[in-house]
Amino acid sequence: MRRSAAVILGAVALLGVMAVPASAVPDPVATVDCVAQAAGDVTSLVDPASPGLPSEVPGAACLAP
Repeated sequence: MRRSAAVILGAVALLGVMAVPASAVPDPVATVDCVAQAAGDVTSLVDPASPGLPSEVPGAACLAP
């Protein structure tokens, strides 16, 4: 009885550790620097290959961890 309870408790603990979601925290200083550089880059606002399609929002790539 004691051994089976230990195995069940160990399995539940292992599942609990594996179920913790991963969370990445972006560096706020690097994000602000990246957004400042992206806002100053006016050439990326219009794609010359396809001017009718909207381009990426400036600074959107800076938010990825």
